Amino acid sequence: MSSNLQGKLIAVLSVDGFEDSELTSPLQAVKDAGAEVRVVSKETGTISGKNDTQVTVDSTFADERETTFDGIILPGGTGNADQIRLDADAVAIVKAHVEAGRPLGAICHAAWILTDADVISGRTLTSYPSLKTDLTNAGASWVDEECVCDSGLVTSRTPDDLPAFNAKIVEEFAEGEH
Repeated sequence: MSSNLQGKLIAVLSVDGFEDSELTSPLQAVKDAGAEVRVVSKETGTISGKNDTQVTVDSTFADERETTFDGIILPGGTGNADQIRLDADAVAIVKAHVEAGRPLGAICHAAWILTDADVISGRTLTSYPSLKTDLTNAGASWVDEECVCDSGLVTSRTPDDLPAFNAKIVEEFAEGEH
């Protein structure tokens, strides 16, 4: 499968409190594959990871609500995921994106956002183990695997899974709509 993301626009949706490597590693992987990456948050400026990694924000959830992205990355971090799932614009972006069949990668606690977007019923995915009950209550089949892909929805558990997660999101983003 191709790993060329030239001409593809990828969004990273995040706020303060993200798990540092779960944002920076996938972001670098898609950039290395040639994608244009846009970091989207509640407000412009910078956001900080749990270990103080600083990332520049390109635009806001409200500004990007109608944008069509070729792929979306949702990094983990408990506080990050919890804040995003409460933002109506961020949830609307995720919901429209997944419902249109476009690929999305969510790692660790980021799968919480998918429950609020109501896009996981009947899907198989993984996450940080503490989300198992939430995800199954939302209709998903949860499995404890390094990386799971269900029709373009790529999920992983922890930073240890980043090599597999990064490879799969690049592949799915290159493939496009499902």
